[in-house]
Amino acid sequence: MDLNALRAFERVAATGSFTAAARHSQRAVSSISRQIRGLEEAVGQPLLYRHTRAVTLTEAGWRYYEEVRDILERLDFATEALAHPDAEPSGILRINAPVAFGQRQIVPLLHRFQSRYPSLNAELQLNDRVVDPVREGLDITFRVGNLSDSSLVARRLAPMNYVIAAAPGYLQAHGEPESPESLANHNCLLYQGEMGRQRWYFQTPDQTSAVPYEVTGNLYSNDAMSLVQAALLGQGLVMFPTWLIANELEFGALVALLDFWRCEVMPGRRDIHVLTSERRLRSRKVRAFLDYLFASLTPVPPWDRWRETMLTESGRSS
Repeated sequence: MDLNALRAFERVAATGSFTAAARHSQRAVSSISRQIRGLEEAVGQPLLYRHTRAVTLTEAGWRYYEEVRDILERLDFATEALAHPDAEPSGILRINAPVAFGQRQIVPLLHRFQSRYPSLNAELQLNDRVVDPVREGLDITFRVGNLSDSSLVARRLAPMNYVIAAAPGYLQAHGEPESPESLANHNCLLYQGEMGRQRWYFQTPDQTSAVPYEVTGNLYSNDAMSLVQAALLGQGLVMFPTWLIANELEFGALVALLDFWRCEVMPGRRDIHVLTSERRLRSRKVRAFLDYLFASLTPVPPWDRWRETMLTESGRSS
């Protein structure tokens, strides 16, 4: 049995695409197709239905895929442990994250991690759609917000802490809002994504639930960084999580507002999670990355330390 053919089959089955499997292994589509045909001849039955726009597994293909996937992962882990028992993490670490969170937080964290483990390469996929980590062959997946039921292992990284903010220039021209009600008199720049246009919720310490407030402005966008840039130019107010605008808040490019109220973009509190599979937790590279990740974010994530800096600076000035 050709081991490379089994690996090619696993990728085609996981992605539903000969092209994706070829791109993953950096080979020609025709080479992948020949290996799959040879594998089907070897097992004596078809494993895939080939359609014009997609590839799906036959019933026999599903059974074979589940066994092959498990065998290949166990083989990789066994080879790693036997060949390099005392070696540092190596190979390719495949990570998926939402676009803005990946750009702002994962890229610098990954840079520091790879500086510590130079033998390890990373493949970072950034997109805002919910992907299937198993089908995509991912080691680590970051999710921002609520989780759906899954067989994956999920660990909570940090809470989502939102902040209302504006540039000093905007506040000089228009004043600061004194309450959520006064936002009606301000230009609010709103994120507009797959869930529709962003709504702003506020809650005081003595309230049991958040209250929605109608806000409007002259700019909506499905790109968070575009709204941040507009706010930096003094166009209006934004509500974003601290992981997105911590640097701007720390250095005074944006000013946090309405501190008395906790703000959200939907009812309830949301968290940031990291997901992986039980199988991949056996991998040295995954364990090393998770250890580094949680050590870097404990006890307070770096994007929430700006408040401590501000309090320190305020104490010095007084």
